[in-house]
Amino acid sequence: METHGQWERYKKYLYYNPELGLMVDISGMGFPENFFRDMQARMDQALKCMADLEKGAIANPDEGRTVGHYWLRAPHLAPSPEIATEIERAIRDIEDFARKIHRGEILSSTGDKFDKILLIGIGGSALGPQFVTDALTTGHDLMNIYFLDNTDPAGFDRVFSALGDHLCRTLVLVISKSGGTVETRNGMLETRYLFAGRGLDFARHAVSVSQAGSLLDRTAEEEGWLARFPLWEWVGGRTSETSPVGLLPAVLQGFAIHELLRGAVLCDRITRNREVKDNPAALLALMWFYATGGEGGKTMVVLPYKDRLQLFARYLQQLIMESLGKEKDLAGNIVYQGLAVFGNKGSTDQHSYLQQLLEGPDNFFITFLEVLKDRNGSSPQVEEGVTSGDYLNAFLQGTKGALRQKGREYLTITVEKVDAFSLGVLIALFERAVGLYASLININPYHQPAVEAGKKGARFIVDLQRQVLAFLRQNRGKAYTAEEIAFALEKGDETEGVFKILEHARANPDHGVRRTEEKNILYSKYYI
Repeated sequence: METHGQWERYKKYLYYNPELGLMVDISGMGFPENFFRDMQARMDQALKCMADLEKGAIANPDEGRTVGHYWLRAPHLAPSPEIATEIERAIRDIEDFARKIHRGEILSSTGDKFDKILLIGIGGSALGPQFVTDALTTGHDLMNIYFLDNTDPAGFDRVFSALGDHLCRTLVLVISKSGGTVETRNGMLETRYLFAGRGLDFARHAVSVSQAGSLLDRTAEEEGWLARFPLWEWVGGRTSETSPVGLLPAVLQGFAIHELLRGAVLCDRITRNREVKDNPAALLALMWFYATGGEGGKTMVVLPYKDRLQLFARYLQQLIMESLGKEKDLAGNIVYQGLAVFGNKGSTDQHSYLQQLLEGPDNFFITFLEVLKDRNGSSPQVEEGVTSGDYLNAFLQGTKGALRQKGREYLTITVEKVDAFSLGVLIALFERAVGLYASLININPYHQPAVEAGKKGARFIVDLQRQVLAFLRQNRGKAYTAEEIAFALEKGDETEGVFKILEHARANPDHGVRRTEEKNILYSKYYI
């Protein structure tokens, strides 16, 4: 049961903005009454840093570049007329291209009208479009979309099988800022092979979204792809949903991109407010700081109570964890910062990990996402006077009550409904919250050096594989253990890597590697 004190705290700390159709309730977080006062100076500085960033200040000192995803939905704020013009032109070109596709003015290599999309990308080049697609799809979209967002051969086959005989009507969007992302390249190459095997001209189905002059951009130009759209240096992948990365697939599917942009613009304007209690992004950043002690001390569990927002947790994982997970602060101090994010959806998770949230270690806080509108139209009753949507709401409120009784902390973000406008609001809200929180903890959220470490590791393994296979081919017919091969190549420290390479090669027919069967697999021998 609610106590009078809880209701008074709710009234005091509930944020509501009818323009945004947004409520943010932080009353379920246990911050003390003096918290806002104690944090005021730090938040003032964070808001100033964000204002400077929007004006074109260097946001990424490691690379000496600006970060301007806010300009994407408000080009007039860009620091130069040239940038503003480029943004406006890109939106016009995207809409013009989509109209021509929809009207059949641009046809496939077989003369068919396009009605399918295959988007090839990874990370920020896929997560945003996937989230928006899942949230807004109606079953009557102008085009149906499929994704290749990994370098998993079986994953490729599953999507290719789903496309089946529709390949001749499939528009392929290849999205990579650098143009050299290996996973995206592999997806594109396998798609090329598929098109060639069907006698289809890939270039007459292909569109690129990439930085001007990148390998992908040059390839698209040289081969005469259907269109090329820009992705500027000052747009990071995880903040690219309001760039051509997100707008192109959205408008092709028939989604209201100007409503998405309008929601983002309005949220940007409101989250510039210097009065913290009237700024929902500042409230989120402060709650993250309170919950983690400014040191990443707790995990954020994201629980949207709406199927259409199921992918929001995945989208936020990249936005938040890639931005905030840093070894060093701006002064070069070792800080090991971060904010871990996981989640799925309610009320599904009440049948999975809610048990631990209620009775396990108190090492988290929850962000509930509540949607007030159940569906378009009315709902049948599943009990007298009760609909399925009433039960979804009851599970949400009941879960909050159970957490409160256990002393577990949570906050709630409420939107009226799931539409393009509300998605724009949510995207802009969390982008700004990430930037503000990063300033509060003094880290750079706009670079990701650790991601490159994994890529370098992968390149090393691919090179080692070439050496291992070359050794076996040079000694064809002879069998060797992984350890013998590693020492022959003077790679004794990489014996485990050699073993895993051999096992993978043995499990697939591509390289012709075979294995002798031994009781202890580590003494098995490999040969070609």
